[in-house]
Amino acid sequence: MRRKALALVACAVLLAAGCSRLERLSIIRPTAARGDYTQVAPTYEVSDKGRKGAPVAVSQLLANATGLYRAGRMDEAERLARQALKADARSGDAHTLLAAIATARGNAAEAGSHYQQAVAIAPANGAYANNYGTWLCGNGRAAESLDWFDKALADPGYPTPAAALANAGACADSAGQQDRAEAQWRQALALEPGNLPSLSGMAALQFARGQYLEARAFAERWLALAPTDAEGLQLAARIEQKLGDNLAAERYLSRLEAISPGSTTAPRTQ
Repeated sequence: MRRKALALVACAVLLAAGCSRLERLSIIRPTAARGDYTQVAPTYEVSDKGRKGAPVAVSQLLANATGLYRAGRMDEAERLARQALKADARSGDAHTLLAAIATARGNAAEAGSHYQQAVAIAPANGAYANNYGTWLCGNGRAAESLDWFDKALADPGYPTPAAALANAGACADSAGQQDRAEAQWRQALALEPGNLPSLSGMAALQFARGQYLEARAFAERWLALAPTDAEGLQLAARIEQKLGDNLAAERYLSRLEAISPGSTTAPRTQ
């Protein structure tokens, strides 16, 4: 079964196994040093491009708030982030951190409001555009999200275009625009051949289209990088069954059983 678009990485915790491709989307979390990007999913992205003149005290408040957020001390992190926002009402980074905190608490509407305020402050900022697009996509507005990924990619200083392309591909797929999804995943892979969300997306897409040899190629690349990915192993087994190689399918299912006993739901014969 193709992986459904469900709860993306705008959530602050990884969801349980079996969730959608969108939980692999990459947003980048604010780091203690402004402008330092850490590609860890799920994460949140900040950028200092919109507020070059922000007071040093605001930057320090945000650095401290980010450390507290990472330590799970949400109340204290929120207090400092709000102090930063009070000191600089046009701090997109403060809104981004408040969105991350709201997401961690399960308050999607509040998170969306903060992401939207960040893009209103700095419309050309690719980091904020990517974050808001990902939030839209994860909250039932996949088609609307695509323009925001385009805006992220239009920012010449955007540091992780492959991540935005992977996000855009997953959201296009969720919106029923499979041709666009394929194009954007392929662009992401041209920039970053090991981009796991794009490899997994392409494997699932080609399987759904009945292009089993292409699906196999993407699944093999996916599993070469993530050999214990349960969803990848199960899809690879189904691909091999479609190609008539039941021995290969058995090998994948045995690997899946070894890492997750009882999870081999795919049939062992065609």
